[in-house]
Amino acid sequence: MEQFTQAMDRMPQSVMIFGCGYVGTALAAALLARGVRVGALTRNPRQVELLRSLGVSEVLESGLDDRSWLNQIKGSYESAVNCVSSAGGGIEGYQRSYVEGQRVILEWAKLRTLDCLVYTSSTSVYPHDGGVLVTEDLDTDGTSATGRILVESEGLIQDHKTLFKRYCILRLAGIYGPQRHYVLDQLRAGTSVMPGRGDYHLNLIHRDDVVTAILCTLSTAQQVASGIYNLSDGKPPLKQELTAYLAAKLGIAAPVFDPQLSTPRQQRRGGSMPDRVIANEKFMQAFNWRPRFCHYREGYRAILNDG
Repeated sequence: MEQFTQAMDRMPQSVMIFGCGYVGTALAAALLARGVRVGALTRNPRQVELLRSLGVSEVLESGLDDRSWLNQIKGSYESAVNCVSSAGGGIEGYQRSYVEGQRVILEWAKLRTLDCLVYTSSTSVYPHDGGVLVTEDLDTDGTSATGRILVESEGLIQDHKTLFKRYCILRLAGIYGPQRHYVLDQLRAGTSVMPGRGDYHLNLIHRDDVVTAILCTLSTAQQVASGIYNLSDGKPPLKQELTAYLAAKLGIAAPVFDPQLSTPRQQRRGGSMPDRVIANEKFMQAFNWRPRFCHYREGYRAILNDG
């Protein structure tokens, strides 16, 4: 881990973060703690004062697809991170945030030479099911409508790769962490019947591990080729295993699963969630990175201990 630690210490002097929500705000705090000058764009007015209180030097309140921020941004930045999330509004919201927003970032990038652009995409671009191991070389043909939008957004970066010295597209598994633990919240609310099946793998990544991974990609010490990388903890439990573990920690009976019921997210995926295992070896080997929370038990133990 010595090489990893040294790489973490060699941060760019300045980073612009587009989309300061759950991941972006934590990333801003981590960069500021390392002496990096940070700029931020967020569409959430409640985040503006929080970001300023953290010490972010330039905070813009705007939707990413709103070109007006191009004339408002004043600072110069060595690198940038796009970790925007959907603006809501279904498919149209995805298109605005991920595709149109990416186009505006690329327009901004044409005015400078970025050392590195990091983009947080999603493993939802993969259509694979049946318990298969999903690596980055598998195609995305047959993905969902929202998955196609994410793939299009990734392609924009690849089509404009000459704008950066390098780029890194991180396809993230399901993010959990402080204040973001949907299954735990369901159990605490007294849910005894879970919609859908419980016999599929939940691919997870802790928010803090997403942050350290992005720090690695931004490091000026890295000599890693541009490309697409999966990011997960690599040890996905079955959903029924996770719910039983959390129920035991809470001292309640484990819920049952009803395949006849489905959540909106499951409905977008045809009524059920895919069963697959997201491989993370490519990123770990390329960046000499290891997750701190290498198993859901470690991550949820920290969450439960924090109340």
